Amino acid sequence: MTRAELIHKDKLAQLGCLACLRIYGPHNPGPVELHHLRTGGWGKGDYKTLIPLCVEHHRGKRGIHGLGTKAFDAEYPFTQRDLLDDALRLIGATA
Repeated sequence: MTRAELIHKDKLAQLGCLACLRIYGPHNPGPVELHHLRTGGWGKGDYKTLIPLCVEHHRGKRGIHGLGTKAFDAEYPFTQRDLLDDALRLIGATA
């Protein structure tokens, strides 16, 4: 793991869950899991495709892996891509 990757992941972790941020607004961020944007298939992108999510929005019944990627995007008024764009904007990075 490179230094740039470590710095990027640390910045993401400090944001808290971006789904919760969109749903509940600003709040004290809790622990997150870093989710790779999935755009079809099971391949993972590099570290710049990571999205910080709480356990519920990552692996929970109403999360990306609980619902599946298409159902997740249908369940919420935002997509994984929206959350990735939020993450990159908030930490001042580009894809």
